[in-house]
Amino acid sequence: MRVRENTVGSVSGTSLAERRSQNVARGVATAHPIAVARAHGATMWDAEGRSYIDFIGGIGTLNAGHTHPRVVAAIAAQAALLTHTCFQVATYEPYVRVAEELNRRAPGSSPKKTLLLSTGAEATENAVKIAREYTRRPAVIAFTHGYHGRTLLALSMTGKNDPYKQHFGPFCSEVYHAPFPYEHHGLTTERALAALDEIFSSVVSPDRVAAMIVEPVLGEGGFVPAPPAFLRELRRIADERGIVLIADEIQTGFGRTGTLFACEQYGIEPDLMTVAKSIGGGLPLAGVVGKAEIMDAPAPGGLGGTFAGNPIACAAAIEIFEIMDDAFLERARAVGKRIESALRAMRDEFPAIEDVRGLGAMQAMELSKGAPEIVEAARDRGLLLLLAGKRDVIRILVPLVIEDEQLDEGLSILRASAREAFNNV
Repeated sequence: MRVRENTVGSVSGTSLAERRSQNVARGVATAHPIAVARAHGATMWDAEGRSYIDFIGGIGTLNAGHTHPRVVAAIAAQAALLTHTCFQVATYEPYVRVAEELNRRAPGSSPKKTLLLSTGAEATENAVKIAREYTRRPAVIAFTHGYHGRTLLALSMTGKNDPYKQHFGPFCSEVYHAPFPYEHHGLTTERALAALDEIFSSVVSPDRVAAMIVEPVLGEGGFVPAPPAFLRELRRIADERGIVLIADEIQTGFGRTGTLFACEQYGIEPDLMTVAKSIGGGLPLAGVVGKAEIMDAPAPGGLGGTFAGNPIACAAAIEIFEIMDDAFLERARAVGKRIESALRAMRDEFPAIEDVRGLGAMQAMELSKGAPEIVEAARDRGLLLLLAGKRDVIRILVPLVIEDEQLDEGLSILRASAREAFNNV
């Protein structure tokens, strides 16, 4: 068993933890009291040289693994040619190439266009801007437990208060929240759709709604997959009411659910789709991809950003598209099945594990007690985990390049940590 140590790294006799406390804003939380020095594949090493199996993957940004050699080489090659110019100043090929790849691979047969950005929050906010310009309507429907980012409009759409909203309001007007189906807690698709209909009847008329934004699988909200009937009905309602349907695939995209995008498994084509996280192989890159006629609604100058579609991040993304071939996606599905099987066996062993759920390799378990204690015990054993939901869900976002032996080791650590935690709580 590895011994956990809170004081790591030092400069001039001052530990990194102390320097962090003195210099970094208190509101920036850190899940684990370790200082990471390097990483590769599905392994991280701290400043003391201890290794950890990574079941977090940069919160879903490293589906292709840490420091993938092909991504590192692409970054280095691009950095030697062009690091930045701003795409609004002069066009460069890597941006256009990423747009081409997204347009080609996005779900559905409609002609597509793409806007590149830097962060997921930028993507969700710009998707709403585009929808509002296209429809000339103001209102947005988001869903409870959804997470769409930390900037003001994105945070207004986020359906989770603690810890994100605090006293950061007032929030944006014309954002309305409808229930997301959560069958483990008794909220069925039928009840969720009835509540949405009630919102249309009594709160905001559908002819004032520009967009509905939804995660195919809740991320921060607890890894709850949307029932297929729910997303199909949202698609029907959007078509009937002239509403733009936005799929937030920021955490579900790029192989995490076993297909490049989760919407492929639901058989729907969103009008707009937001992407980020693993598209850049660890570099900041995001985008909105959608039906060309909708994407072209804003006039020139209405979209963009100084660092949006940075050429180095785009070079990494081009390599990511090459890496995430059919074999990669098949491996993602195999990883998901292995994780799901292990979690279901744990549920049979430990009554405190109430639910196991997910889609592909986006798997989680919801507990009645002990989730934070399991995370701490796992770290002591060399496994990094992350919570979700109301800190009662342990989610797994392991890099999809992990080998079976290392994956099984991590799952064994998770089981041993659960046994320890349940004996102590």
